[in-house]
Amino acid sequence: MSWFIKIVLSALAVLISAYVIPGVSVKSFWTALWVAVVLALLNAFVKPILTVLTIPITIVTLGLFLLVINVIIIYIADYLIAGFNVDGFLPALLFSLALSVVGWLLSAIVD
Repeated sequence: MSWFIKIVLSALAVLISAYVIPGVSVKSFWTALWVAVVLALLNAFVKPILTVLTIPITIVTLGLFLLVINVIIIYIADYLIAGFNVDGFLPALLFSLALSVVGWLLSAIVD
């Protein structure tokens, strides 16, 4: 699957997840597309750094701290993109989980 199709599927997952999760709003499809691109870049470059820096906490919490790292990534995307708004920790956590599930379902349908 090409990277363009993956980004479009991620944008659809962002739209669906934002529609389902109260406290998360996306202005338009183009905003969702930008959110998908920024989340992909943040997951590629920032998340590995945060994961390495928090290895002791991650070990103590048996990996659950990785969910907090996902929330931090969502907050950074919220800060960077106008038209994308997350209203708190719990909506960001639920959005992260919903984004994973919806993205997985969409890619399973396309494949």
